Amino acid sequence: MGDFLYIQPSELKFPYELRKQSSCSMQLTNKTDQYIAFKVKTTSPKRYCVRPNAGVVLPNSVCNVTVTMQAHKEAPADMQCKDKFLIQSVVAPRGTTNKDLTVEMFHRKDDKIVNEFKLRVVYIPANPPSPVPEGDEEGSPRTSSVEDDNRTSSLPEAVTRWLDKSHEKLSSPEARSMISKVTEEKDSAIQQNKKLQEELELLKRQTDKTRAGGSASMFVVLVSLLLVIRGFSLDQLLIYLVRSNLLILI
Repeated sequence: MGDFLYIQPSELKFPYELRKQSSCSMQLTNKTDQYIAFKVKTTSPKRYCVRPNAGVVLPNSVCNVTVTMQAHKEAPADMQCKDKFLIQSVVAPRGTTNKDLTVEMFHRKDDKIVNEFKLRVVYIPANPPSPVPEGDEEGSPRTSSVEDDNRTSSLPEAVTRWLDKSHEKLSSPEARSMISKVTEEKDSAIQQNKKLQEELELLKRQTDKTRAGGSASMFVVLVSLLLVIRGFSLDQLLIYLVRSNLLILI
């Protein structure tokens, strides 16, 4: 720590993401009753933008400094950075403003005290992976009931409210009455369909009997006519029917 300024943090941590800028900040706290001038330097001035890079911290006050790192085209090896920052601070005359600062104010001469504080740069992942919850000591999977509870708790609140309202509606007397009515209508439709099938089967059997009876009646009429008109005897009639292929009707 410098004697004039209390500087936090002790190192600059930048969220690192390829081809994207990132920023971090530091606080310079003046706990003295004097005007303290400061200046920020870095080993890689083209890579960083510091605002403000110099200024005056009033007595018992704080100055915030923002450091922006330019986008990287290639990732550094092992995510290690060798860049460093140096903050110089000196006592300034009372009433000094930022416009009054000069380079000579930070030169060591005539026993002038120039305090220096160094900070190193550290890269941190921009999106660190989410921690994976550990299982029990034996490594057994969680029970399905726990999984169901977790899934239920993760549902949006609106969906949960909708489910609760739906459950209430289904449990209401009106809903139960409607469900009972629909069930009765379904059972009635099944009974009517069964009765209709039985009636159709009965009608089919009656039609078959009618057709069989009609054929027998026609055969009797034909035989009677042949006996009367032709004057056939019974034997002659049988011979005639066989030759005429009419005996197939029997």
